[in-house]
Amino acid sequence: MVPGSKPAERVARQAGSVPVSTARPEMRQCNAELGQTGSRFAPLPDKFYGAGCSTTNSVRLERVGGDHTEFTVTNLGAVACPLANSFAGWARYGVDRAAQQILGSPLQRIETMGSFACRNVAGSARRSAHARAEAIDVAAFVLADGRRISVQSGWNASQDEREFLRVIHRSACKRFGTVLGPDYNRAHEDHFHLEYGSGNYCR
Repeated sequence: MVPGSKPAERVARQAGSVPVSTARPEMRQCNAELGQTGSRFAPLPDKFYGAGCSTTNSVRLERVGGDHTEFTVTNLGAVACPLANSFAGWARYGVDRAAQQILGSPLQRIETMGSFACRNVAGSARRSAHARAEAIDVAAFVLADGRRISVQSGWNASQDEREFLRVIHRSACKRFGTVLGPDYNRAHEDHFHLEYGSGNYCR
C-alpha cells in the first residue's frame, strides 16, 4: 500500500500482488492475470474526459516480466488492462526471445511513444483506440548489451536488425487486433502501433 493512500487506491506494485478488492470483477480478474505474467503495474481509477475519450479498467505498466528478468517500459501512461496483458505476453515470448535468438542478447527496455491520447485516427473523424488507452506505439528496443534497435532506423537496416523487427512484427499480429508498422504509411515509419481488439488487421 502506498503511504497515505486510501484502501481503494492500493496498487499492485509487486508481481503477482492482489489488486484492490473494491474494483469491478472484470478489473480484478485482469489485474490478477497481469500479475501472473510477472509484470509490475499500478491499477488506475476510471476517468472520463468527454468527447469519446476515457481510461477505464486501466493500469500504469512499469515493468514486464521475462523468462529470467524484467524489462523496463518507458513513456507509458494509462493502458487498458487487456492490452497490457497482450503487451506483456508479446514482450516476453515475442520480443525478448527473438532478441536472444537473432541478435544474441536479451531485451532490457522497450521504448514507447505513449498509449492514451484523446484524438482521432489521422485524417478521419473517428476516435482512435488511443482515446480509450487501447493502443500502444512502440518506437525502439534496448538490449542488455547496450544496442538500441529503433523501428525507424532498423526496419531497412542490417540483415539482423531487419529480421528481428519483422519477426516481432509478425509475432505482434498474433496477439493484437490491429498492428501497423512502417509498411503501412509514412505516419507509422517510426513505430509499431499495437491495438487491442478482436479484429486481425496486420500491415
